[in-house]
Amino acid sequence: MESMPSSRALLDRYRRLADASFTVVDVETTGLKLPQARVIEVSILQGTLRDGIRNQFTTLIDPGIPVPEVITRITGIDTPMLAGAPTAPHIWPRLLPRLEPGVLVAHNLSFDYRFLRAELQRQQIDWSKAEADQLCTVRLSRRLLSELPSRSLPDLVRHFGFPVGESHRAEADTRACWHLLVLLMERLLGQDESSLLQELGQEWLSLSEAARIAGLSRQATLRCLREQGHEPRVTQRGDQHLYRRAWAEALRDSS
Repeated sequence: MESMPSSRALLDRYRRLADASFTVVDVETTGLKLPQARVIEVSILQGTLRDGIRNQFTTLIDPGIPVPEVITRITGIDTPMLAGAPTAPHIWPRLLPRLEPGVLVAHNLSFDYRFLRAELQRQQIDWSKAEADQLCTVRLSRRLLSELPSRSLPDLVRHFGFPVGESHRAEADTRACWHLLVLLMERLLGQDESSLLQELGQEWLSLSEAARIAGLSRQATLRCLREQGHEPRVTQRGDQHLYRRAWAEALRDSS
């Protein structure tokens, strides 16, 4: 069973990123599932905590397939808008140098990363980022903003009043992700360790994740958590029970 990083390891890792160069990305797509869905807009922003935003590049992309109406309702992008936009074979090799530097950041990075890799592979470009060079602001938000009812990017934009455009367009969402990254990194650098470790311990985890931290089976973890009187949080859809990171770490430390 693969272990998960401790709160201490997470804090150390995030703080080491203070001097990193960040490449923040967002893609809009024709759907959620690969390989059928394609990227129709991408924005790539590069910056550092010290210097701020250094550059940002945004482009529509003609994927050669129609944009479904449901995507147009969400993004405002329709098929006629893509007429005259760069085609995938033309634009993706040119975007590669922008994706390679620094730590890759996105809100729900696994989604954007899968689509970026798929589009580059279509052009016979083998591109990947090591886990150490990836940072997902959804995961970071869950760890430092566990008290908020939602960590969706539009909700965070409204909550913090980030000065960006309409959500669900790549340029605005990339800037929103950047503002969120700066806010969270400044919190990591500005607060004392004990407060931060306590905050990280408030992260809500699935039972499987809690078991990996505790170093126990799912059944043993659930039994111990119940014996200690810990009440799980039930997701809005009611399909999952979540448990505090600190509870799982206490089980690990007591074993």
